[in-house]
Amino acid sequence: MSVLVFADSSEGKFKKTAFEVVSYGKKVAEQLASDLVVLTINAGDASELYTYGAEKVVEVKNDVASFNAKAYASIITQVAQAKNADTVIIDSSIDGFTVAPLVAVALEAGYASNVVALPSSTSPFVVKRIAFSNKGFNNTEISTDKKVIGVAKNSYGAHENPVSGSVESFEASLPELGVKSESISKASGTVTIADADIVVSAGRGLKGPENWGMIEELASVLGAATACSKPVSDLGWRPHSEHVGQTGKPVASNLYIAIGISGAIQHLAGINASKVKVVINTDPDAPFFKAADYGIVGDAFEVVPQLIEKLKAFKQA
Repeated sequence: MSVLVFADSSEGKFKKTAFEVVSYGKKVAEQLASDLVVLTINAGDASELYTYGAEKVVEVKNDVASFNAKAYASIITQVAQAKNADTVIIDSSIDGFTVAPLVAVALEAGYASNVVALPSSTSPFVVKRIAFSNKGFNNTEISTDKKVIGVAKNSYGAHENPVSGSVESFEASLPELGVKSESISKASGTVTIADADIVVSAGRGLKGPENWGMIEELASVLGAATACSKPVSDLGWRPHSEHVGQTGKPVASNLYIAIGISGAIQHLAGINASKVKVVINTDPDAPFFKAADYGIVGDAFEVVPQLIEKLKAFKQA
């Protein structure tokens, strides 16, 4: 038996979550006394994965130009069957949420998403998961022989465990996809919300799209991604790709800064997994303050420029 980890990548580069799931998979393999096998699809240099304990890497090159859940699930399933994997580990990203259930169905496996810790027991197999829209945790027992685990971002971390690894190629057969991508537009030169350790988000308190310059400047100083609340994207002030929350993109960053966002329940549910939350708002009764680790009651147009100035001075010191 083996533990199979899918190390996701984008445009040939491994995502940060790839190193986290490989680190997690290495420890699970040790717990189960199993071999660790790491799968890559259309990725670049696999030697990066050796740093995190990937001794055996299976490399699949296919002609799917962009992410396709059906194709990726089929490939993962084929490799899992070929390598006799009884445990498959995938990240709990947006892509991971679409792929993992398909793999679980194909393998007749139990699936636990948003897992935040190593199994507390392997017999029975029990994992700790985020529950209730990131407001609590539960311990889930997977009773099936085969298991699919979705690891929550920034829950376990990437831990170096250098090994001498090897790579083998795998020829996977693709199913009829049914969906064809004609074109894909991507933002360039910016940190994406999915990969960001720090997210600077703003709401209607900014009063208009013309005032987003200071948000972008703060994000640039911090090396952060920019985001926004749902009303802002609905008004067309910012692209929908920046909308975070329960109805947008979930965020599990190390630091989340909310500027001029009152804190609707849907927004809070989508960002509760972030480790440290900072709020800047003129309204001391804004719901976001109840969920915040740190809060500043003040005008964003006064606070943010001062914050940028202090951060620049700190970085130059």
